Amino acid sequence: MQARRPIVAGQFYPDRQDLCLGEIKQCIQEGAVDKPLAETIVAGIVPHAGWTFSGPLAAMVFSAIKQQNKQVHTFVVFGAAHGYFGQTPAVYDKGAWLTPLGEIAIDQELADSIVETGTAAGNSDVHRNEHSIEVQIPFIQHLFPGAKILPILVPQWDDAVKLGVSTGRIIKSEKQKTIVCIGSTDLTHYGPRYGFTPMGVGAEALNWAREVNDKKFIDLAINLEAEQMLASAAENCNACGPGAAAAAVAAAKELGKTSGFLLAHTNSNEVMLRKMGSSGTDAVGYAAIIF
Repeated sequence: MQARRPIVAGQFYPDRQDLCLGEIKQCIQEGAVDKPLAETIVAGIVPHAGWTFSGPLAAMVFSAIKQQNKQVHTFVVFGAAHGYFGQTPAVYDKGAWLTPLGEIAIDQELADSIVETGTAAGNSDVHRNEHSIEVQIPFIQHLFPGAKILPILVPQWDDAVKLGVSTGRIIKSEKQKTIVCIGSTDLTHYGPRYGFTPMGVGAEALNWAREVNDKKFIDLAINLEAEQMLASAAENCNACGPGAAAAAVAAAKELGKTSGFLLAHTNSNEVMLRKMGSSGTDAVGYAAIIF
């Protein structure tokens, strides 16, 4: 089977190996973790915008996992389904993915185990044009050489929670490998560009998106309320990958976690103001959470 080739290299992150490595190291430096961490980390939630905007937050999660798990054999990466509208979570179940850092193998054995539960189906084709998982992979390659991945696109349906629970059970029974789950989602897409302006336009509206709307989803994630995360996203439009995040949370709960920990929370407007000295009427929220 031909390896999946990157589709947003050169747009969301560099397409040259040297530049890609350089930006990963910069993201890790910007997103340095300086907070006490739990003894073990079994899951995380990461954003999936261009690295300029959300790379440091993604790096925080992977760096925290690295600190507490010196070796991870496989990352199950639950991705937002921006262009896949099926109800069943879709597993990229065999082969490999390519990035500017080279090839990374799929954990086919784990893929088979998850598909056998009936909570997901093998469907590699729908991964071809989705970026939410792809932008995480170079961080894994750099920080965890030799690790495998299992990409799963997770729509916003109740099957997301069932998938997370069944994945957690499989991981719990695995005695030979360390497996960590990652859920990929951005938060509120606010402003005229996104057609979502319930509080109007301007600084106060963007602050509401961050401090109220984003926070509803973040608090539910931290409290491991996976079903309510799906409901909140449907009602409040505060996550574009609620299924992916809910699956990661459900897996973490199944693995014995009782709460999550917020490492950082920002939005694209804040990043623009800090890095470029300008702001606008639109913003997308980003959070880094570990379990």
